[in-house]
Amino acid sequence: MEGALIVKICGMTNEADALLAVGLGADAVGFILAPSPRQIAPSVAGDIVKRLPHDVLTVGVFRDEAPARVVEIANTVGFGAVQLHGHETAEECRWIRSRVARTIKAFPAGDRAIGRFAEFGADYLLVDGPSPGSGQVFDWRLAEGVVDPQTMFVSGGLDPRNVADAIAALRPGGVDVASGVESAPGKKDPEKLRAFVRTARAAAALAAGTGSPPRAAGHDPADESSPSDAPAPYDWMEG
Repeated sequence: MEGALIVKICGMTNEADALLAVGLGADAVGFILAPSPRQIAPSVAGDIVKRLPHDVLTVGVFRDEAPARVVEIANTVGFGAVQLHGHETAEECRWIRSRVARTIKAFPAGDRAIGRFAEFGADYLLVDGPSPGSGQVFDWRLAEGVVDPQTMFVSGGLDPRNVADAIAALRPGGVDVASGVESAPGKKDPEKLRAFVRTARAAAALAAGTGSPPRAAGHDPADESSPSDAPAPYDWMEG
C-alpha cells in the first residue's frame, strides 16, 4: 500500500458489509471494539477477518483499553493493525506497537500532542475532529504540515461529497469513513460506498497528476442530499 491512498471503511458489524467494501475497492476495514452503536465482539470480528483477502488491512479500533487487553485481542483475532482512539500515553502506544503488526494513533485536530507524534511509535497518525470519534468535520488547515502526509489518515465527517476536497487539501496517506457511507448505524450503503471509494481514488490520482477531476456531486445517488443532511462518521457513545 506504500505510496498509494489507503481507503479505510470503519465500523464493520457484519461479514456482508466487509466483503462489499473490499469488493468495491477498500484497502482497509475497521472493527470498533469500544462502546459504540458499531461495537463488535472480538469473536465476531475474528470470524469476519478470516474470510477477508489476506491483502486487506484489518484494523481493530480501541479506546482507552488496557494495553495488555489490546494486544491479546489483536493477536487472537489476527488484526493487521490496531487503532488507538483514546487518551493512550506515548509509553502505552510504544508498548502495544512492540507487540502488534501496526498501530494507528488518533488525535483531535490541533492537539498539541501531535507535535510529539514520533514519541508514540505509531505507523500512522489519524487526525479527527475536535473530539475523536464524534463525527465532526474539522478545519483541515489544522492538519497541514503536522507529519509526513503519507503517514496520515484523515477522518471526521467524511462522505462521498467532501472526500475529494480533503484529499486535495492534505494529500494524506489514507482516508477513514464509517457512517458517511451508511444507510443506518452499522449498515453500509452500497451506493455510498461505491461513490466514496471512486471519488477518493479519482481525487488521489488528480493530486498525483495522473487523473481527471472527480465527477461533480449529483451524479451519484449518494450525492442527492445537501451537505447539511450528511451523516456523521461513527460516534463512540451515540447512535
